[in-house]
Amino acid sequence: MFEREGWALDSDRGETEVARLNRHFNEILQEIRVAQTGVQILFAFLLTLPFSVRFVETTSFQQWVYLTTLMTTLAATGLLVGPVAYHRLTSGRQMRVQLVATANRLALGGIGALLLALVGSILLVTDVVLGGVWAAAFTVVSLLWLTVLWYLLPLARRRRLGNGESRLREG
Repeated sequence: MFEREGWALDSDRGETEVARLNRHFNEILQEIRVAQTGVQILFAFLLTLPFSVRFVETTSFQQWVYLTTLMTTLAATGLLVGPVAYHRLTSGRQMRVQLVATANRLALGGIGALLLALVGSILLVTDVVLGGVWAAAFTVVSLLWLTVLWYLLPLARRRRLGNGESRLREG
């Protein structure tokens, strides 16, 4: 099951399965800490935005972009905090394999939701500041940039390593 979830099993480390699972869960938590800070800042910004004086001047399109972005930020927050809640509710019940597999899926979903929330924020701000074509251009560039960095680059590297390229062993 562990290999099917994309986690490398490396017997060269001399780890027990429990130690390996603990290490993987700790790695996921460290990665989530990085993403969670950005999500918290974005969420705080979005929550205060309707209380600003200029918000009443927004168009219907901008209001829908705002609400969609707010909800994707909420989704990102829920998905990124999910592994912590899952751990708290299953701790001590010999569910570490399920915890690590679920935490991995939740973290990946949270990163995807964060991507959408960031792109939505770019669309909202650039539409207010520049409008129309420029907003679309900045939004597309932002979407492409984050997609390449967060998905295409790691997946291309993973594919190359899967085809026999020499590599350092990772756990």
